[in-house]
Amino acid sequence: MPFYQRLGDVPRKRHIQFRENGTLLTEEVMGLEGFTGNESILYHLQSPCRVMELDGFQPIERKEWVPDQHAHRHFATFDIKPEGDEINGRRLLMWNNDVEISLCRPTTKMDYFFRNGEGDEVVFVHEGGGVVETIFGDVPYKEGDYVVIPRGTTYRFAAEGPQRYLVFETPGLIEIPRRYRNQYGQIMEGAPYYHRDIHPPTELHTVREKGEFPVKVRVRGGYQTYVVDYHPFDVVGWDGFVFPWTFSIHDFEPITGRIHQPPPSHQTFQGQNFVICSFCPRKLDFDPEAVPIPYHHSNLQSEEMIYYVSGNFGSRKGVEVGSITLHPSGLPHGPQPGLAEKAIGLHETHELAVMCDTFNPLKLTRFAKDLDDGVYWQSWYANAESGVDESVDGDASGAGLTSHL
Repeated sequence: MPFYQRLGDVPRKRHIQFRENGTLLTEEVMGLEGFTGNESILYHLQSPCRVMELDGFQPIERKEWVPDQHAHRHFATFDIKPEGDEINGRRLLMWNNDVEISLCRPTTKMDYFFRNGEGDEVVFVHEGGGVVETIFGDVPYKEGDYVVIPRGTTYRFAAEGPQRYLVFETPGLIEIPRRYRNQYGQIMEGAPYYHRDIHPPTELHTVREKGEFPVKVRVRGGYQTYVVDYHPFDVVGWDGFVFPWTFSIHDFEPITGRIHQPPPSHQTFQGQNFVICSFCPRKLDFDPEAVPIPYHHSNLQSEEMIYYVSGNFGSRKGVEVGSITLHPSGLPHGPQPGLAEKAIGLHETHELAVMCDTFNPLKLTRFAKDLDDGVYWQSWYANAESGVDESVDGDASGAGLTSHL
């Protein structure tokens, strides 16, 4: 993150003695790209290397589904069975070497701490709220928040009520798009959000409890559980540029224009060979001759996944809250027959969705197979002879993001 934060107590300079009641504290530099990228410095009561016991290693097993045909797909996810906690309840839907996309509806509380040692995480909160407790302090979250958790962060969820998440995990870095930042790292005028929309940890709790505390760490394609004899949240202070934070999809300010704006105008985050975009309620194109609907286009070098969060998806029969559509590379996609004509004269859309475009093909899991409706690819053919899809109503949402399909 391109701004500095500090919580708790830190010494006047780096790498000098820092004591509490005469005891020398342990300094930990947590940084990226060796010692040249962003970093934070944390001060612990105990050595973070201290481990009393090693439990077993659990490899990650991905059960791939290779469809017999290459086609556009629609996954109905809203009614998936709740299970597990915020980590072991993640159900992998699709992945490649750059990103894993999972669904999660946890039912149990985490009785351990978790650290992703392989990559950054973005958890989109479709439903629910609570606090992510971390070594950097408490990170409150609510419905509509993206929770960004950098690699190496030890945390656990303290959820309040039913939860529903869309989860992205990547071995690359989650960043604010470079075109939104100036050469000094400040978010520029004209960007769809600003630093004050980004919410870092609010309060640091130094826990001095002793006992046995399991810490599950994702490493080397699996999960290794360590047991430590001190509470992992033993940090008395930290400062730097690496920390967990939240950003609300409702704070994204849509960029609109006289004619239709392409999907990059909705970009929220950049990752390694993928982007995450937010489609939010917005005014539509205002040229008197504009067609306020996405034009047909071909994903020649990318795959497009859209997760539907809220709104009236009248522009696409069968698409509803919790639906996921996937448009794989090599195939054109666009509005259904008749939608372009129906969209003329509409002025706004009220739908909300999260999109992930990847620049390498995505693999599907057997879990995805169970959710695939099997007929979505036919939706451009239905009613094509009449030139109108009768399932589409006249609501302004018909010109919205679902027309992107």
